[in-house]
Order: sequence, then C-alpha cells, then structure tokens
Amino acid sequence: MDSLVITRPDDWHLHLRDGEALTHTVPATSQAFERAIVMPNLVPPVTKADQAEAYRRRIMASVPAGQNFDPLMVLYLTDQTTPEDIDAAADSEHVVACKLYPAGATTNSDSGVTRLDALTPTLERMQERKVLLLIHGEVVDPHVDVFDREKQFIDDILLPLRSRLPDLRIVLEHITTSDAVQFVESAGENTAATLTAHHLMCNRNHMLVGGIRPHYYCLPILKRSSHQQALQDIVASGHRRFFLGTDSAPHPIGKKESACGCAGCYTAPYAMPLYAQIFEDLGAIEKLEAFSSLLGPAFYQMPANSGKIRLLRQETQIPDRLELGSDTIVPFLAGESLRWALDTTFSDGQEG
Repeated sequence: MDSLVITRPDDWHLHLRDGEALTHTVPATSQAFERAIVMPNLVPPVTKADQAEAYRRRIMASVPAGQNFDPLMVLYLTDQTTPEDIDAAADSEHVVACKLYPAGATTNSDSGVTRLDALTPTLERMQERKVLLLIHGEVVDPHVDVFDREKQFIDDILLPLRSRLPDLRIVLEHITTSDAVQFVESAGENTAATLTAHHLMCNRNHMLVGGIRPHYYCLPILKRSSHQQALQDIVASGHRRFFLGTDSAPHPIGKKESACGCAGCYTAPYAMPLYAQIFEDLGAIEKLEAFSSLLGPAFYQMPANSGKIRLLRQETQIPDRLELGSDTIVPFLAGESLRWALDTTFSDGQEG
C-alpha cells in the first residue's frame, strides 16, 4: 500500500493554547482535521459560554485560507459552575461539552473541581441538556502513586458517577491503563474513551530508561508495557467507543526541560502519520479510518465529514525544534522519521 485515502478525521481532544501560539497550533491541526474538541484550560480558564465563543473567534482568525476547520468548544468545570451555566452552554452554537479537571491534576487545572458530589445539580443538568462530560480521570491524593491514579479515579469516582447518572454521556480522555479499557467496555453505550498516539506508541521505559526524557512526559503518565498492550489491542479490535484524541499539548522548551517540567506531548503536525504507523504496526491499518473519522462523530451524534485526506507511504522527518509564537518547542519524537506523510497537496474529489 503506497497511499491511503480516508474520510477527513476529527481530533476529539486538543490543546491549542491562545494568543500568538494560535498562528502555529491552528494550522498544524487544520491541515488534517476538520473538527477538534478544544480544551478550555487557558489562564484564566474558559468557564462561561460567552468566553468559549470569544475563544473560538480567536481560533478562527488563525485558520489558513481555504481550509475548513470547526473548533468545538468546551467549558471548564469549577466548584462554582451552575446549572444555568450548562443551559447557556447548551443554548450556544458551538459549545458541546464540559471538562472535568480534578483540581491540581494537570496543566492549568488549579481552578478545577475539588468535590464532584457538590456539582450534582450541574451534572444532572448536563445529562438533561445532553452536554457531554469530558474527564481527565486521575485522583490527586498525594498518597496515591502516580501510576495508580487513573485506576483509583475509576474505582472511587467514575464508577459511582456512572451509576448515579446513567444517561450522562461521558468521554474518559487519554486513557492509559487496562483498567480504563475494561471500564469503558463494560460501562455501556453512553461511555467512550479517546486514545493518544504517544500512549499507543510508548510506555514508561521510553521515558525513563537510559535517562529521563522530558518530552515523553505527559499526564496521565506513560504506564508499563502491559497497559500499552491493552490500549493497542482495543484500537486494533475496532471497538466503536474508542477513538482518536491527540491530547497534543505544546509547551515552550524551557518549561519542559526544567527542574519541574510541564506535562504534555506536541503531536499535532504529525498526528495522522503517527496513527497510521501505529495501526500498520498493529496489522490493523484497515481500522484507521473508523478510529480517526467515524467512531468519534458517531458517539458525539454528529455526521462524519464529507471530505477526504490522503496519507502517503513517504518518510516524514520530525524536526528537532518548532516555533510556537515567540517560543521554541520540541515536538514528540523530535529528530526521528515516520513511514507515512500527510499529502498536503491532496484536495477532495481526487482519486486515491
């Protein structure tokens, strides 16, 4: 196979940042993806529908001419989020979900939720108004080992929540463990998960053996190889409630290579070649289109895109450095090459 034409994909978990960074992050995603769920963990966070609409306008100003890109907006849940905030989100044109960050769990999550049970009326309104709940699924108890925090969140918080609100549509984002795979498989039709390229491609050995590699550091943290295998097995199976979410998250090099480095891997410019290589290595390249382009829209109850993209069997060299506004960043797998490339000259209607 020298080329692969698939339905234009969507990214169901993405960090674009704000300000001058948008002139780099938006084109990096819009070249391949038609829609993206845009994370709201800015400083200050996007907590209201009008803030989300304003953020979307800033994003749209950076979409290159001739590209179709539809940012799908998300509200950041706090202890103060009210049912009326949910109504405003549901009534807005572009807000489709709310994001649960346990306070202190990851980048810019200090304003997140400290007691989920206190938000029960808000979550009930989300269920009623069909606003999705997107979850960073880790506990923040400092006594819980960092490698166990996803499982502990599922046991202590997610299982009771799923039982309490069975009709609330939930996406457990960037899953990293066999425990998360098993939970989503058994939780029923209103529960799904996104998977990143870096969690499918790597385990904690890649980050820690032979020296600490800060550009592999993300949250939830890379786990042992048996958990990585569980992720690979579920995407290779084609299960309809597991789909693409890059969690592409750029940080300036100084904030990654520091005494207290930030969590996040920047994959957006090479996302589809990364996933293509992963699926080919798994012997499941025929499952790539559904994972990337069909299963996410189905869960979000949206139509699949009508356009196409083409991937070529052609080396993609990942540069050592990229610009991010006035900053410099190191992309995931910097300096390495991939077997697949996005054909940026391809236009809809061309033959594969």
